[in-house]
Amino acid sequence: MPLEFYYFCFFLFGLIFGSFANVLILRIPQEQSIVPRSHCPKCSHSIGWQDNIPILSWLWLKGKCRHCRTKISFRYPLIELMSGVLFVSIFHQYGFSYYTFELLIFAYFAFVAAWIDVDHMILPDVFTLGGCVIGLVGAMLNPERNFYDALFGLLLGGGFFFLIAYVGELIYKREAMGGGDIKLLAWIGSVLGLNSIMYTVAVSAFIGVFFGLVRLVLFRKSLRDPVPYGPFLVIASFCYFLCDIPTMVQWFLFLPLQP
Repeated sequence: MPLEFYYFCFFLFGLIFGSFANVLILRIPQEQSIVPRSHCPKCSHSIGWQDNIPILSWLWLKGKCRHCRTKISFRYPLIELMSGVLFVSIFHQYGFSYYTFELLIFAYFAFVAAWIDVDHMILPDVFTLGGCVIGLVGAMLNPERNFYDALFGLLLGGGFFFLIAYVGELIYKREAMGGGDIKLLAWIGSVLGLNSIMYTVAVSAFIGVFFGLVRLVLFRKSLRDPVPYGPFLVIASFCYFLCDIPTMVQWFLFLPLQP
């Protein structure tokens, strides 16, 4: 089959899983079952299959419920599109491999967890702690990975943020780092390995500072206003396995690139 066919398939699967991601993001924080069919939150009508086609249904219905014409947030097709791009990007970078399968699992649930953190300022243990277990099991089963690299990545990731949280609480007399962020970085380390930790911490800090300045200048927000840090960690971890890290480091340090 031509390579374009596989790109299309991965993008399509990403859209489908992105549609399910909207369900997880909405229901898991509310401890609702993810089994019942989706329904309009305004009129409670069940959404039929023809209105549940990723992106296309939203466009066809002009972003409104078929029954009550209540507006449906643009975020739903956006999440579906982002999921599709994420899936095809991982396949483009790693092709067909066991590690691709692992990264798809990690990226999908980290993506969902990040959006939950945006909405509720929480990172559910079912993703973070469950992800740590899956990351270690994957390292044992995958010949492309090293179990000790995953284990030390988990320990360094969790231990690094735990130390920051402990010292910050001593200094500021309040919680300086959420427990969910500690578990998230441990999860990242268990999947991406030891070398990913410092990169993820540095890049997430840079993204966080940039986002904080944007909020301060454009939206007049206070620096004391709470901001979910999980999405910054997830974005940084995605950059780690999707980007050409050696080249990026050379650019950052202004080193000459190899011919």
